[in-house]
Amino acid sequence: MTLTIYGIKTCDTCRKALKSLPGAEFRDVRAMPLTAEERARFLGVFGESLINRASTTWRGLPETERTNSAEALLAAHPTLMKRPVIQKGDTLYLGWKTDVQKSLGLI
Repeated sequence: MTLTIYGIKTCDTCRKALKSLPGAEFRDVRAMPLTAEERARFLGVFGESLINRASTTWRGLPETERTNSAEALLAAHPTLMKRPVIQKGDTLYLGWKTDVQKSLGLI
């Protein structure tokens, strides 16, 4: 079964996930942003929690832009996505905490 990790190559958490999942494909969302369909799917599963409001990108946004929809924010600023998003078959996982690692059979 194919595993895909969505993130950015400079993210330490994404690197940890990739190291633990050596057969996984990696997609840098900065270099190849999510399509409208992918954004809709991810937001359908994770909702507003997909937006990383603790990120440097978020802190740099003007207050007026922060009120935009999550879809519009991710379209304009792909690095606002919490990382990594891991796709295993039809299932999506967000982050790299213990619960995700258990679900992927790593611990």
